[in-house]
Amino acid sequence: MSFQVALNFEDGVTRFIECRPDETVAEASYKARINIPLDCRDGACGTCKSLCESGSYDGGDYIDEALTDDEAALGHCLPCQMTPHSDLVLRIPSSSAAAKTAAATHSATLVGIQRHSPSTAEIALDVNDRDALDFLPGQYVNIAVPGTDQSRSYSFSSGPGRRQISFLVRIVEGGAMSEYLAKGARIGDRLELTGPMGSFYLRELTRPALLLAGGTGLAPLLSMLERLTRERTSQPVHLLYGVTTDQDLVHLDTLEGYEDVIPGFTFDHCVADRGSTARNKGFVTGLIGTSTLYDGDVDVYLCGPPPMVDAVRGHIASLGVTPANFHYEKFTSAAVRQTVEAA
Repeated sequence: MSFQVALNFEDGVTRFIECRPDETVAEASYKARINIPLDCRDGACGTCKSLCESGSYDGGDYIDEALTDDEAALGHCLPCQMTPHSDLVLRIPSSSAAAKTAAATHSATLVGIQRHSPSTAEIALDVNDRDALDFLPGQYVNIAVPGTDQSRSYSFSSGPGRRQISFLVRIVEGGAMSEYLAKGARIGDRLELTGPMGSFYLRELTRPALLLAGGTGLAPLLSMLERLTRERTSQPVHLLYGVTTDQDLVHLDTLEGYEDVIPGFTFDHCVADRGSTARNKGFVTGLIGTSTLYDGDVDVYLCGPPPMVDAVRGHIASLGVTPANFHYEKFTSAAVRQTVEAA
């Protein structure tokens, strides 16, 4: 028996390894030719000190100078000493290049294109080596746009357990991927993916969670929700979804379905256009109050365009509330990603 360990590096590259219960994470990493930072190998120097964000393990033997009791209580660990009791997610304090690894590449076949609205499409792909494409819910891949020398970054809208993967695409006039989908895409086309990448992903829920999406920023949150259907969390999870016009709304039926299968899950949405038929008109900031934030005892996950992300951050700060954890990701029309975490 072995467990899966996700190694998330500072540059957002994530690599997955298999680790037996009787071997350390460092040993398993080196077997996979991933050279995580390491020096003494016996728990004395602290060079490999990392943060375990999910899973259980035996921390092994080490001295206080390498890892203090306070650090260990916060989830810090020494991969050279730790052995897994379950699947793990570790944040490694180095770049993937320093660890002599890189994001994996995968080939996929376009098997579906669904135009939800003039502003949003969803594509479905079959990956040749699907078993080798592991990702954390919330992460993204870079997709090379066929017929061009450009690539675009898209978050998975499907959960890690699905054989077929999917992505929401915002349609932008003149955009490389938008033009391909409108004029050249054919079922059966081959696409190249690089990833997974990003440090915006679902952590183990130990307190209430507030999920916030702007436009196609809903995609990574859909992936998170699909994972939660398998984990059966007992924590309340509330999602707020904001768009510009009614035609930008997608997957409302999917969200309604999750209310039936995820205990404690609720959602609401709003539309900025004052001519909207939606119950809530305006921005998601109008739906966020101190009670929504559990007076700070909440983990916030926020994904959307920069103005929306900045507005939400400013609004929460104006309420005088500091969430226990605040994970957010900005994207532009060219799908440039900026992932930030604030505690």
